[in-house]
Amino acid sequence: MLAVLLLFATNCVFIPAASIGLPAPETPAAPEATLEPSPTPTPTPIPIPGMIGPEFAPDVNPLTGLPVGDPTLLSRRPIVVKISNAPPLVRPQAGLGAADIVYEHYAEGGLTRFSAIFHSQLPARVGSIRSARLIDYELVPMYDALLGFSGASDGVIHLLETSNFWERAYVGIWYGLPYYWRDEAVEVPHNLFLNTAALSALATEEGLNRRPALENNLTFLETAPEGSAGSASRIDIRYRATRAVWDYDPSIGQYRRSTDGLGHYDANTMEQVAVDNVIIVYASHQLSSIVESEWQGSVTYGIDIQLWFEGDAILFRDGQQYSGRWTRPARGQALSLRTNDGQYLPLKPGRTWIQLFPLPEQQDLAEESVTISQR
Repeated sequence: MLAVLLLFATNCVFIPAASIGLPAPETPAAPEATLEPSPTPTPTPIPIPGMIGPEFAPDVNPLTGLPVGDPTLLSRRPIVVKISNAPPLVRPQAGLGAADIVYEHYAEGGLTRFSAIFHSQLPARVGSIRSARLIDYELVPMYDALLGFSGASDGVIHLLETSNFWERAYVGIWYGLPYYWRDEAVEVPHNLFLNTAALSALATEEGLNRRPALENNLTFLETAPEGSAGSASRIDIRYRATRAVWDYDPSIGQYRRSTDGLGHYDANTMEQVAVDNVIIVYASHQLSSIVESEWQGSVTYGIDIQLWFEGDAILFRDGQQYSGRWTRPARGQALSLRTNDGQYLPLKPGRTWIQLFPLPEQQDLAEESVTISQR
């Protein structure tokens, strides 16, 4: 039986008329997300018996809700790492299966890119590493993290350089071994890789590593919460030039990923990427004035994904779907989930994949869709 909860097709961005054909300013202004919003009154959520978080024990990873064998691992900052997802030759990427949280977002041309957050595990090989985007200007303060990336456009670099976390941003083209290196067996420019353990050790040497100061955290619950909107055995997410499918495997209690019709694997383990939670986050997508690329007279502008305040979300866990709201009241706070009436919406303890998707009014039925089905 096919149960379609949503069938949204999207055009990747809403294009403000004033932005078409305009060059990026020499010193682009920071996105509005840098402004501290006025507090919005919200219901005080009531803890669920057995819930983990939003305050965590010293030996529990706040990104997964799981205890770690060595609590000192959590005394270091998470690392946000930019990982390519295009062209297909970059797959299987190294290290994706070890990330605690992965954000998938639009880059350009309808293609997607990953911001993978590593905290409980720091693989020696992650990549291929590509350039940062505007979304990383939001994610690093959200998770009080380090940033590992190859470089960025002039506009994005300007924002990073003038941020309060620039000293924690490690540009791959400025470093060599043991941090970053080129694998000559992989085609350029897709052959840059990162040793996240080495980068974390460098941050420690520089006095930049500590337990992250996280606010507005996610919450977790071992058993599936009440309020399910129905079962969800397959999540089919069609971006403009990338198709991501998650199939629930009850034998492991996780969703397995496929991309563009093929199983999506981690090159380090050759195991198919599987996560405990998939979250679709609907957020406004606007073209910025920052030029990301220019080729044969065609200019591509950076996409400003406005991941602040709140918006609609769908959580998938345990083969079930839950409608809710994502919240991020202030710049230094992480993204969390609530039910539609403001109560906690807990994730399953484990790894999470967050699919960033445009708002319904920014979508075009001829392009993309999100389809949730029960088999």
